[in-house]
Amino acid sequence: MSAMMDNKIVKWVDSRLPIFSLMDEHGIEYPTPKNLNYWWNFGSLAAFVLIVMVATGIFLAMHYVPHGDMAFASIERLMREVDYGWLLRYAHANGASMFFLVVYIHIFRGLYYGSYAKPRELLWIIGVVIMLAMMATAFMGYVLPWGQMSFWAAKVITSMFSAVPIFGEDLVVWIWGGFSVGSPTLTRFFSLHYLLPFLILALVFLHVWALHTTKSNNPLGIDIKGPQDTIPFHPYYTIKDLYGIGVLMMLFMGFVFFAPNYLGHPDNYVPANPMVTPPHIVPEWYFLPFYTVLRAIDNKLLGVIAMFASVLILIAVPWLDRSKVRSLSFRPIMKIFFWLFVLDTLILGYIGAMPAEGIWIPLGQASTAYYFLHFLVILPLVSMYEKPRPLPESISNPVVKDTQDQAAATEAK
Repeated sequence: MSAMMDNKIVKWVDSRLPIFSLMDEHGIEYPTPKNLNYWWNFGSLAAFVLIVMVATGIFLAMHYVPHGDMAFASIERLMREVDYGWLLRYAHANGASMFFLVVYIHIFRGLYYGSYAKPRELLWIIGVVIMLAMMATAFMGYVLPWGQMSFWAAKVITSMFSAVPIFGEDLVVWIWGGFSVGSPTLTRFFSLHYLLPFLILALVFLHVWALHTTKSNNPLGIDIKGPQDTIPFHPYYTIKDLYGIGVLMMLFMGFVFFAPNYLGHPDNYVPANPMVTPPHIVPEWYFLPFYTVLRAIDNKLLGVIAMFASVLILIAVPWLDRSKVRSLSFRPIMKIFFWLFVLDTLILGYIGAMPAEGIWIPLGQASTAYYFLHFLVILPLVSMYEKPRPLPESISNPVVKDTQDQAAATEAK
């Protein structure tokens, strides 16, 4: 980049609009902790999938008709008659799953390594807001194909707002654009589904801005002590990110080309019919844990509150965790509870795919209770009374020590 900065045109542009110097400062020479592992790839992977989703979405919108009588047929025409329309549709549909997969891993990594702790509270909060915007966008996108599961998912989820006291019924009518789910509902959802990704892009910009202001966390959870603890972002981490994108693309394209409908539901290949209710209404896999929370409480209003609270409670994590040590690598007790929480979240997801009957009801209630218990009781208490292991003096110490140990072992062989 420094060689490029000597170019007269680059200098002329940069003196009037400092694009190149900002790229150099925040994308190339940006000082990054030298001990970041592959768990730090998932932020850039999320940005990559977001770009794929926006690009494919723009082309899909050119062929989609947001009308109750034509939406399903427009998707079928796209798949059968538009050149590579099937590829656009499958890349977009499976891209949503890839997006949630990498974002969920990104969030769990943040919880494990304490990336929410001071001074990164605002960075964390913006990340939670991005996840909320993703959920809203994905839900509206799931409605657009106007198959059986799309129609009934829209009806069930939007009907939840009727539980809001006083104006709940009016709110539902406003969302529907009438007294039932129909073409006006579809038009509203299509408009918002097209708009929200650009809001997500703006939030991602703020997220990266906050990250570059407070600097990246690292697996040790300790602050950078000086230049000896950092390396430039390029080429060290750009190469790492490109490797991660390659691995993700193998998984992504594996679904697109060999199992494009695996993560979907067969009922969504049947046109929407308000007169026929599917035997078991199931949301997409990435909503299943929150769907279980909704079903666990036998009260419509309290169930809706609990479902939203299960996401919003993440905002309070920086203040619920009172430990001065960020990384769970040095907190043996909290590490055990973290993995129990991960297991509980997976159980919630599995129960969400099961019918709300028999053993699945008490299991869903118990898993929901543990979910909130983790944040409201276990996290604060353990952080106050746990005795962490001693932290290294700096990032460079363990990195240098590991390198010296490996060199000694090689020499001994």
